[in-house]
Order: sequence, then C-alpha cells, then structure tokens
Amino acid sequence: MVKALLHHIVGTISVICYFLNTVIWSTPIFILAVFKLIPIAPWRRFTSYLADACATAWIGVNNINQRISGRTNWTVNGLEKLTRDGWYLVIANHQSWVDILVLQRVFNRKIPFLKFFLKKELIYVPILGLAWWALDFPFMRRYSKSFLAKNPHLKGKDMETTRKACEKFRNKPVSIMNFVEGTRYTQAKHDKQNSPFAHLLKPKAGGVAFVLSAMGDNLHKLIDVTIDYPNGVPSFWDFVSGKVRNIRVNINVMPIKEIMENGIFNENYFDDPEVRARFQTWLNERWHAKDQLLDSLNATQKPL
Repeated sequence: MVKALLHHIVGTISVICYFLNTVIWSTPIFILAVFKLIPIAPWRRFTSYLADACATAWIGVNNINQRISGRTNWTVNGLEKLTRDGWYLVIANHQSWVDILVLQRVFNRKIPFLKFFLKKELIYVPILGLAWWALDFPFMRRYSKSFLAKNPHLKGKDMETTRKACEKFRNKPVSIMNFVEGTRYTQAKHDKQNSPFAHLLKPKAGGVAFVLSAMGDNLHKLIDVTIDYPNGVPSFWDFVSGKVRNIRVNINVMPIKEIMENGIFNENYFDDPEVRARFQTWLNERWHAKDQLLDSLNATQKPL
C-alpha cells in the first residue's frame, strides 16, 4: 500500500515536471517558428539550429526528471559509433509509447535531434504544425494509386516534392526515425498477423523505402535499435512513476551505401516488384536477427 502510494506521488510529480518543461521549451520554439517565416535562407538555417538546441535542452531536462523519479537500470550497447555530425536513418522495434522516451534519452546529444516524416497536411495543425516546421520535421506528399490512375502526369511528383523539402539536410546533420512495424506490439496484433517472429510484428518496408528514396543521398548510416524490457512492456505511467527496473538497448550501425551499392535497394523500388521483394527480404532478415537478439536477452514478458 505504502509502495503504491509512493509510486503514485512520484508519477504525479514527474508528469507535472514533464508538462512544465514542455511549456518552457516549446515557447521559444514557437517564437523561432514565427521568425523563421522570414524568407532569408541563412536566417532560416540559423533559427533551425536554435530550435534544435531548444528541443535538445527539452529532452535533457526530461532525462534529469527520469533520473530523479526512476530507479531504472539502463544497459546500452553501440553508442560509441555515433556522432552529432552524422546523417542517420534510425529504425527500431515498437512496444510502448515509452519507446520514444527511451530513444530520446539514449540518443540525446549523441546524434542530431530525432525527427519523423509527417504527412504534408499536418503542417496546418494549429501551433504544432508551425513547431514541427520550425524543427525541420520533413513533410512528405504521397498520392494514392487511385489518384495517380486519374492523374498519370503527376506520377513521381510526390517524391520530387518531398526531395525538395529535404534539401535543407544536405548541409545540416539529421536523424530520421521510423518504427518499421508501423504500430506498437501487442499479442493480439501478433496473432492476427500470424507473425513469424516471437517478439516482433512483421516489418513494413514502405516507410523506410520512402525515406531512402527521398533522402538516400543525404543519409550516411542506418541505426538499427533493439529495445528490450526484461520485466515486461511498461506503460507511460509505469515509466514516469519509477516502476521500470530494467531497460536494455542494443544499437547496430551500418553504412547505408551497403544497402544501395549491394543491390538491396534502388530508386526503382516503387515501380519494380523485384526490388521491392529484395528489400523486404533484407528487412525480414534484420528482423529475424533482432528477434534472435531478444531471445538471447531472455526478453520474457513478466509483470512489473
């Protein structure tokens, strides 16, 4: 009873700290977003770096909050190969909303601030759209097959538009994040998919392929992250209230040119079934290796 009450108090204080920290650091980001509207390229680059610095500081304070509120034992392997001056594509297994906090904690100040591809329409979301734009989240434009069937002259235009949107990353290091499974793992989803993996859902190649097609020349390395919760997959509340005892993170880094030069992937992915099949096979092999790693870590799901 006393222990449960203590966790509740710690969790409540921790959530309040997360909220206050978010308000404090989002304010200058919103202000910078307004100033970034001035259409002068060097000025926009300058404000982009300032916005990233604010976001990095926000994560840094969150990490301090985690150290104070939690007694988690962290085991992280593979960080020594990373640098803040690199251009990365980051992929990971996905089990909980806590995964995002784990990735932010592990990679903060080790690689550039993590960013996600967003649908172009999300730029119009009040306040957040402007903040994402200020933080240089890449916005993608995708046409459906039915739309292209009616407008064949626009084939390839969506990728061209996205590539232009990513031009800013030619001279600015970036980390693009993609949860390859497309959704969080649950046993029900695993059973519905009839997944061949013990601890993972089936990987989806389309999202990674889109990033490589749009930014393949800009990105230098692939970071393959395996997140393991040996005491069971935690909820956000479990994490902020200090209930998570152990988290293990394994990082595997490989040059993206190995994917491009070995014929695993090329720019014809969306038009060539053979390329799609080859790339999906390669991704499945990485997921089998990830599944075996989780087995070796004894990733059994036990109650927290």
